[in-house]
Order: sequence, then C-alpha cells, then structure tokens
Amino acid sequence: MKPPSALVWIILSLAVGVISFAAIWIRWAEAPPISIAAYRLGIAVLILAPIALSTRRQQLHALTPSDLRYALLGGVCLALHFIFWISSLEFTSVASSVVLVTTNPIFVALGSHFLLREPVALSLALGIAISLVGGVLIGYGDFLSGPNVLLGDGLALLGAVMASAYLLVGRRLRAHTDLLTYIFLVYGAAAVVLLATALLLQQPLMGFPPETYLWLLLLAVGPQLIGHTSFNWALKHLPASTVAVIILGEPVGSTVLAYFLLGEPVTLLKAVGGALILVGIYLSSRR
Repeated sequence: MKPPSALVWIILSLAVGVISFAAIWIRWAEAPPISIAAYRLGIAVLILAPIALSTRRQQLHALTPSDLRYALLGGVCLALHFIFWISSLEFTSVASSVVLVTTNPIFVALGSHFLLREPVALSLALGIAISLVGGVLIGYGDFLSGPNVLLGDGLALLGAVMASAYLLVGRRLRAHTDLLTYIFLVYGAAAVVLLATALLLQQPLMGFPPETYLWLLLLAVGPQLIGHTSFNWALKHLPASTVAVIILGEPVGSTVLAYFLLGEPVTLLKAVGGALILVGIYLSSRR
C-alpha cells in the first residue's frame, strides 16, 4: 500500500536532519577515511543482519542473479561514494564538501532520463538549476583557497557521481525488492568492499581514541540506518531525481551545524546559497 504523500515528505525531512550530522561526526572521528567508511557500513550491516536473516530468508533465497549483480553494483558505488566524500573532508570545508557531493541531481536526472526513461518535468529541472546555483554560491568562497582545497572539491564531485549511480541502481532494484532485503544486500556489499580496501591499503581498523568509536557508531545508526535507509525507502515511491534534490537539504543543515560546532563561518554567499537550495527543493516537491 502506498503511504500518504505527507508521510513521505516528513520522513525525508527527518532523514535530511539526521544526515546533516554526518560531516560533523566524521570531522571529530580520529581515523582514516576508508576506516571511517568501513565502520559506518560494517556496524550498520551487523545491526541489520539478525533482522534480515530471520525475517527475509525467503526473499533472499528468491533473488535472481540479476538482482545480486545490481546489489553488488550498488554496493560498489556506495563504497566509492564514501571513500571519495569522506576523503574530501580532510582538504576542504564542510560546506563546500557537502554542497559538491550533493550536486548529484544533475547526474541523476540525466541518468533517469536516458537509462530509466523517467521524464524530467519543468518544475524539477528548474528546482535542480536553482539548487545548483545555490550550491555554487555556498562553496565559492573556498574554491580559491589553495590546491588542497581544490583536491577536496574534486573528491567531493567524484563522490557525487558515485552517489548518483547508487541512486539509479537503487531505483531499478527497489522496484521489486522490499526495503530491508535491499539495504541488507547493498550495505553488506559496500561493507565488504570497504573492509577489503582498508586491509589492502593497510589502513588501521583498531587503536582509535574512545570518542572516535562513539562517532563511528552514531554515523552507522544515524546517517546510515536512519538517513540513507529513508532515502532508499522513498525510491519506491518517488523518482530518483526527486529524492536526489531532497538530499540537497543536507548542505544547509551541515553548514549551520559546522558554524556552531566547528566554528566555520557562515558568509553572505553561504546564506544566500542555502536559501536558493531551499527554493529549489520546494519547486521540485511541487511536482
């Protein structure tokens, strides 16, 4: 049964609020980017495993080889998204990193049109355009700060491309797969990829300060299980391009949190950019 539209938007709004803390907790975690990503997905899968294996055993056995390939592909895209994005936070500001990594609506809209044959309505296209202008304004002040900042910006953009692929794969697989089965498969595949990458590159997985383990746990329970899972749930009821635009609310929340918790200033450009992003989200939600 399809849920009421109001419920879908309420859940997505709560998801944006929770996921806005991700960049803050990543900054506070004293661990390498790949290790952070591996813990984030690994803890999430460990929490999901008992529930999925006890309640979705029949659905898991019914998966086709094509479903498993899509789940693996989605997991690889999700793992690469986190590797690129978390790495970007070491070089650029929270505002610029989160804004650039959420520029995925343009990639998702194009992919939805050419791969999934979903129409791009005028209001959605206008919402994407306005949101992207707002994103550019937020990050503009950091672009000329030095080569390391530009490296961080580039990594965040790569994270956006991988997030777009992840959303498109999810849209295809979620059309006939229930939410718990889907996230267990995709998060599990991403966790395996990240753990293998950490071991291959000899990244530490132990010996962190006690506070770091707290931030890693919060990342897994909050942004991952609550935030990303809500977006995956919404993919069954909304086009992938619309979900991607809603995620653009994250830069606004992260920028405000970075101001109060990290001392990163909110300039006029960032304030105007945040307002434009909200306008873009409103226009896209009118569809």
